[in-house]
Amino acid sequence: MSERLPRRVAVLSVHTSPTEQPGTGDAGGMNVYVAQTAIRMARRGVEAEIFTRATSSDQPPTVELEPGATVRFVAAGPFEGLGKDDLPSQLCAFTAGVLRAEARHDPGWYDVVHSHYWLSGQVGWLARDRWGVPLVHSAHTLAKVKNAALAVGDTPEPRVRVIGEDQVVAEADRLVANTEIESKQLLDLYDADPRRTVTIPPGVDTDRFRPGDRAAARAALDLPDGAVVLAFVGRIQRLKAPDVLLRAAAELVARVPSLRAHLVVLVAGGPSGSGLAEPTSLHELAAELGITDLVRFLPPRGGDELVTVYRAADVVAVPSHNESFGLVALEAQACGTPVVATRVGGLPVAVAEGRSGLLVSGHDISDWADALGELALDPDRRERMARAAAGHALQFSWDRTTDALLGAYDEARTEFAVRRRGDA
Repeated sequence: MSERLPRRVAVLSVHTSPTEQPGTGDAGGMNVYVAQTAIRMARRGVEAEIFTRATSSDQPPTVELEPGATVRFVAAGPFEGLGKDDLPSQLCAFTAGVLRAEARHDPGWYDVVHSHYWLSGQVGWLARDRWGVPLVHSAHTLAKVKNAALAVGDTPEPRVRVIGEDQVVAEADRLVANTEIESKQLLDLYDADPRRTVTIPPGVDTDRFRPGDRAAARAALDLPDGAVVLAFVGRIQRLKAPDVLLRAAAELVARVPSLRAHLVVLVAGGPSGSGLAEPTSLHELAAELGITDLVRFLPPRGGDELVTVYRAADVVAVPSHNESFGLVALEAQACGTPVVATRVGGLPVAVAEGRSGLLVSGHDISDWADALGELALDPDRRERMARAAAGHALQFSWDRTTDALLGAYDEARTEFAVRRRGDA
């Protein structure tokens, strides 16, 4: 690589740790992103120190993801899983912990700060000014975009977040968007500086997520080899809309009664946030729809167990109301499983419509039943898309993402140094 590599990057992930299992609480694609890019930076000789909030007194001060990629747990507030709405009150304590960690070293210990999500951006803004290094920020989701596409009954993002995002966008030396769509949202909704905004797609670990033996995957999950399997993977929250899959499955059975003998709906994930708001809502919905016998709930899964779920499915549904990218869609396709997803956010980038999956505009249950049925009940078309899905996913990799991030860091450092000399 031609750019000037930083020695160390301070990565801020206040509200969720890359060591947490995606699919429950506040853990999701961002956790994967932070962990995978930090590991690949370390492999290039760039130390990545990830700061996250400690949620247990049993946690060690640090955990090493890989030599050179370290997670530091900062005591900020009670040792418990606070909701994101409670965390702004702990930003002062978290910032103090981050600054103290740097103060134990010689000046200039970190070359770049990379914050993930707006809460981390607030901390990164202060660290940038204290340390005299550029701030690179990844929003991952945007409050104004989420509030414009709320699920029925969902709670809007609070005004404090909107204000906080506006501040971070104005202060960041580089804004990293997952897609051109997100980049345009930053420009149009947040008045971001286009010269400081860069689009870098996330990746997928194609060494782990790759096509495999479907029969073996189904056997591992105790599923009949001849079943029609629809799957949802992710947090159980209204934003992700797993209810749409259940309602569409019930519609399919109503249309084709003989399908009841073969259909299985897998839901792999846990409640969002604290899990206290709607712990059994999907179970109750399945009973209401009369499909309890068709739905299997699995706890959140990672690693090879997650690969098994993807391989076992005929179709993976991603019915989210908003996704900045949609790593689940990419992981499923990398395993050779076509996807039906909502035409929102970054999903039209993650899914090659008509080749690796289908996109549905909106959440009309009849439209979702049509799309799911087109793939799940047409073996020839499904197999063609399965082959194309694996090929589409190969266009994305964490190595490419990391190389692009390092390039963005270099540009930010160069411009930051020029501005500092001009201000001197």
